[in-house]
Amino acid sequence: MRITLSFATTADGYLDDRSDRRLMISTPEDWAEVLRLRARQDAILVGAETLRRDNPALLLHNPDARLRRMTDGLHPDLTKVTVTRSGRLDPAMKFFTEGDADRYVFSERELPAIEPFATVISSHGPLTAAFVVTELERRGIGSLLVEGGAEVLRMFLDAGLADIVRQAVNPALHLGEAQGGARFLFEPPKEAWCTTERLGGMEVLTAVLHPDTRKEDLVWLTRATQEAFRCTPCDSCYCVGAVIVLRDGRTFTGYTHETSPTHHAEQEALAKALAAGAGADLHGAAIYSSMEPCSKRSSEPESCTQLILRYGFARVVFAAYEPDCFVQCQGAQQLREAGVDVRVYPELAQAVRKANAHLER
Repeated sequence: MRITLSFATTADGYLDDRSDRRLMISTPEDWAEVLRLRARQDAILVGAETLRRDNPALLLHNPDARLRRMTDGLHPDLTKVTVTRSGRLDPAMKFFTEGDADRYVFSERELPAIEPFATVISSHGPLTAAFVVTELERRGIGSLLVEGGAEVLRMFLDAGLADIVRQAVNPALHLGEAQGGARFLFEPPKEAWCTTERLGGMEVLTAVLHPDTRKEDLVWLTRATQEAFRCTPCDSCYCVGAVIVLRDGRTFTGYTHETSPTHHAEQEALAKALAAGAGADLHGAAIYSSMEPCSKRSSEPESCTQLILRYGFARVVFAAYEPDCFVQCQGAQQLREAGVDVRVYPELAQAVRKANAHLER
């Protein structure tokens, strides 16, 4: 999933003021660009406080944008997402009453009063950005626009899950501490690729925190899915292929049960890397697997997720989330929680299903 954070602030860093009315910080030109950005996303996320304060409908009204989305096989409106810890949401909000696209509410507990109006996804514990991203991705969301408020923006930035940050500052608007509401200050890291522009009086910064590696990822992930077909099918496991790519370019492949009846594909590739004396070079490496790395094992002392974390892999890329045939896998979420960059390319999932057709009979 590619995640973009987009927000506008006053010159002194405020997202809103203390009044009951919505503060419009963006100029018309900047707002038009924000709407164009929205139209390119699968889903839009705002926090519950933003819903309570501004009551946005989060719909696309431009007929050309809606037509382009339908031509591309998408719903004319974005999937709407919100997160809440308190559960204080009114079903009469425009978020629930306007538009017919999917709506997801992430909460730390069940919300029976909201369930008739949206899909409620409960974390049954602390609500994290990793949980939100993983659950949305499982449901087919490939791009997410996060628009605030301040707590939600910080949640995604602190988790390292923001790929692009678009910050629009209105230099003519100052609030001060007495009038200012929520404040949000963003300083791009030194390694970020940044561009700036003036747009209708706004100063717009776009910071790319994680470059798009899609082209390279698909090459290695395709190879991993091909490895899966070398596996001998059995009724108690998935046929999975894996490729480890070190930072110096060396690669190691593996597939389920290649050398051991209890080894998963990631273990097989890892064993080859260790046998080649590349153990120290695994730190910062990438592993490509046709399926989500397992998070629970009964036949081995460590899951593939635990092995990936122990050896310090920086990136994990896979094509399909593990179905719940044997266990409920939480590999992707656990890896994200630990700071690993996880990317999923469902366009290759059909090949994964084909390699595991024996489990669908």
